[in-house]
Amino acid sequence: MITHLDKQGNPTMVDVTEKSVTHRTAIARSIVLLPEEVLAHLTDGDLQTKKGSVFQIAIIAGIMAAKKTGELIPLCHPLGLDNCNITISLNAKQEVVIDCTASITAKTGVEMEALVGASIAALTVYDMCKAMSHDIVIKETKLIEKTGGKRDFKRA
Repeated sequence: MITHLDKQGNPTMVDVTEKSVTHRTAIARSIVLLPEEVLAHLTDGDLQTKKGSVFQIAIIAGIMAAKKTGELIPLCHPLGLDNCNITISLNAKQEVVIDCTASITAKTGVEMEALVGASIAALTVYDMCKAMSHDIVIKETKLIEKTGGKRDFKRA
């Protein structure tokens, strides 16, 4: 069922009037592949560039973006997040793993906020490192888990 269309097929915001207020969380992940010439700048778990600390700035950008999701995605409810947390690490394959966890107590979920936060953090990593290489690849962005709505979801 497509929820953003009315009976006439016109775009509409989902009516959450009758939904219950519950604690809702969502975790999204973006994976960024960095070429060796960029990874060579890795120091103490972060990349240092002329623009500053890449991961620290990406975390701030991701949180700021998650807070503005309702302004960026048409028909998305504007939400005042209770919390947003972004972690950035390297996995065993030397890929940058960006996890964004968003939470709220509300009538609607925060999947889009988590996805936007992870995506913008990944784009910020790209932006800050592109002077070193254009071979950076944002491999994927996906929902990992959501709780508190009509049905919970957890990716295996």
